[in-house]
Amino acid sequence: MKNIVLFASGGGSNAEQIMRYFLQSNAAKVVLVLTNNTNAGVLQKAAHYNIPKLAFTKDELNNGFVLRHLQAFNPSLIVLAGFLLKFPADIIAAYPGRVINIHPALLPAYGGKGMYGIHVHRAVLENKERESGITIHYVNDNYDEGNIIFQQAVAIEECLTAEEVALKVLALEHEHFPVVIEQLVNGTM
Repeated sequence: MKNIVLFASGGGSNAEQIMRYFLQSNAAKVVLVLTNNTNAGVLQKAAHYNIPKLAFTKDELNNGFVLRHLQAFNPSLIVLAGFLLKFPADIIAAYPGRVINIHPALLPAYGGKGMYGIHVHRAVLENKERESGITIHYVNDNYDEGNIIFQQAVAIEECLTAEEVALKVLALEHEHFPVVIEQLVNGTM
């Protein structure tokens, strides 16, 4: 059984989809949920699924505390599901090729510092793009620059608001993210 650890900063809708998806899996399970936000909705979602959870400070993320805590859970894969802080180099180095992120756009476009959530969708809409989508990628030392694992596009020509784009992109995230994670932990991707 492979161990998956989730990092999230907010409501945790992607994290919840992943927790639910792996409830019945014989290949992998979510063993820990981590957040930098003591008020994050993901904490209640983890509690609902009886998954251990930990809230930490930015200092604890960067001073080795989170890495030490992670090591006790022996993660096969670390999944950033709406995690907004820059991921520390020490964790990336400790788990090479085992830290992934999902981005709500088709990278390399609309990536980088400050490009998250509704900011991405506004930029896509303002540039009159005909499509947007998701990118699942490995995490490296730079925002949204790790090797791409999977992308899926969706037409957004009829969307009038960034919120409408967000809903279409979120549907793709919920559909594809757990499946790609499963393929990664099974070694089929």
